Amino acid sequence: MIRFSILIAVALLLGLSCKQEKPAPVETDFVWSTEDFSDKRIIRYQLPGFDRLNLQQKKLVYYLTQAGLSGRDIMWDMNYRHNLAIRQALENIVRKYEGDKEAEDWKKFMVYVKNIWFSSGIHHHYSTDKFIPEFSQEYFASLCEATQTEVSEELKKVLFDPSVDAKKNNLDPNLDPVLSSAVNFYEPGITDKEVDDFYKSIIDTTDPTPISYGLNSKLVRGAGGKIEERVWKVGGLYGEAISEMVKWLEKAVEVAENEPQREALKILVEYYKTGDLKLWDDYNIAWSQATAGDIDYIHGFVEVYDDPKALKGSYESIVQVNDFDASERMAVVASSAQWFEDNSPIMDEHKKDTVVGISYKVVNVAGESGDASPATPIGVNLPNAEWIREDYGSKSVSLGNITEAYERAAGPGLLQEFSHDEEEMARSKKHSSLADKMMTALHEVIGHASGKLESGVATTAETLGKYASPLEEARADLVALYYIVDPKLVEMGLMESDEVGKAAYDAYIKNGLMLQLRRILPGKNIEQAHMRNRQMVASWVFEKGQADNVISKVEREGKTYFEINDYAKLRELFGQLLREVQRIKSQGDTAAGSALIENYGVKVDPALHQQVLARSEKLNIPPYGGFINPRLVPVTNDAGEITDIKVEYPEDFTGQMLEYSDKYSFLPIGKK
Repeated sequence: MIRFSILIAVALLLGLSCKQEKPAPVETDFVWSTEDFSDKRIIRYQLPGFDRLNLQQKKLVYYLTQAGLSGRDIMWDMNYRHNLAIRQALENIVRKYEGDKEAEDWKKFMVYVKNIWFSSGIHHHYSTDKFIPEFSQEYFASLCEATQTEVSEELKKVLFDPSVDAKKNNLDPNLDPVLSSAVNFYEPGITDKEVDDFYKSIIDTTDPTPISYGLNSKLVRGAGGKIEERVWKVGGLYGEAISEMVKWLEKAVEVAENEPQREALKILVEYYKTGDLKLWDDYNIAWSQATAGDIDYIHGFVEVYDDPKALKGSYESIVQVNDFDASERMAVVASSAQWFEDNSPIMDEHKKDTVVGISYKVVNVAGESGDASPATPIGVNLPNAEWIREDYGSKSVSLGNITEAYERAAGPGLLQEFSHDEEEMARSKKHSSLADKMMTALHEVIGHASGKLESGVATTAETLGKYASPLEEARADLVALYYIVDPKLVEMGLMESDEVGKAAYDAYIKNGLMLQLRRILPGKNIEQAHMRNRQMVASWVFEKGQADNVISKVEREGKTYFEINDYAKLRELFGQLLREVQRIKSQGDTAAGSALIENYGVKVDPALHQQVLARSEKLNIPPYGGFINPRLVPVTNDAGEITDIKVEYPEDFTGQMLEYSDKYSFLPIGKK
């Protein structure tokens, strides 16, 4: 449940960063952004330093990337049970249609298809609302006829009836979250209560080292209506794709850089073969301690954001090459983790006596798949299991070349439109790039690694349910916000003054209260975990600071701005909220957690929302960015042996999506 996309992914895409020293580009005249459609921008990223790897390392990167792409279909099917059949039909039309491609209906059809590619299914990757075609059902029928594409009546209804499976993940507190969500982790008809009853019957609440119950399975109704799990493994559900993943992972084992890395990969292979969640824990322990080497990866059923019960892990893969210089600069944060823990404003009984095993690296992505592509995080901290993090530590990474690509692709920013004065704009231009990087480091390395549960408290997902993810992201944000203005960071040589922290505060309040509303349709509330977190934090400190005028709401010429008047008192408020959020997590206080999110993080001010949309529309800056992956191409000799791996940079999003479907479709269409 631990990803970072709060300031950088928003601020960089919106053009809120400043110029800084850049690594030498892999190509001159590189085209960073290839196209915009709907609310999305398609971006390319480079892979600097790949040529400096030896052949064994290049093979490792290639095999891991192939393993990741081999599981691509899994994420599509997880997102919705009809996604693969829908994708097959739409792509058949794209490949075969020879009619008028300048017609407005065809252009609308292609935007619809691209939206689905971007989100790995028919529901928006962020709002989880279903995409509704802007072309008619009659036009779609003509496309099917022209390309001899067969589409069942059931699928036509899914595509064109807005009421059918309208939300992938429905968080409406008045509805059954499982029954009303279209996500394919639960067979249709299974209820929230049935899920709770099933897991209560098998979970050992006295186990201090519990497995991640439900992480790698779908709940179905078996014989006699009994609820049971179908496990994702070789020979089980998704077995065809997982077998292909295992094939490439076994090749990766042969070229691993060192023994700890090799052993972790071996355990991962056994986990995929057996589906044994105890092996998943063993793997995470081995993986978190395998910190040597230049290559690393994230692979598995990991994040639980897509599950209304915060149990089921979405499939993802991120293959990484170390950015040595940047990692060395930021390692000082990880090495000081105990100082941050000891000086935190949280209750003493919620502090870790010893913070262990934290590693932090800036990496360059070589390839992504599943839940990480095309839309990607810019920072990740794993593993998720609380007891593993407390006993063995965690790994934090910032995806350096992804951040670089966001910066390069950013158009004219919203900085001038939403900053209340020249002082704020000047501070942002000078300090926001470093502020973003420090926020990422503090969020991932210190935030997610801090704190502990009280004795006898079950895992966060069990106690806090759908509020677990936004509260965890809020906790990590608040740690970063509390420390970003601390003189300790200046002493450590990480920034020259607290102006960097003030720039982070400016950006966070502006984004939490206004800018992120660009991602919400009129009349909608906030549902995505990170967005709920950001609004909750910003709204809470705004309200609690009113008596001391900590933050002013300024109205000028019909426009709203937020001005921070007292940065020191704002830091105190961040510390107070951090203490409360950590208490909620440590004690499993579901009622208090629910109240925080529902009262501060969900509801949208319709007047302010409309204003933000109107002010933003004229700037033509899509609020979401996604990426075209590089293509790794093996070079072979006459004997078929790999002698080198070359990197190519495709420019066509449509071409990459069709290529992936050609090469990496391993699941039977319509598999239940």
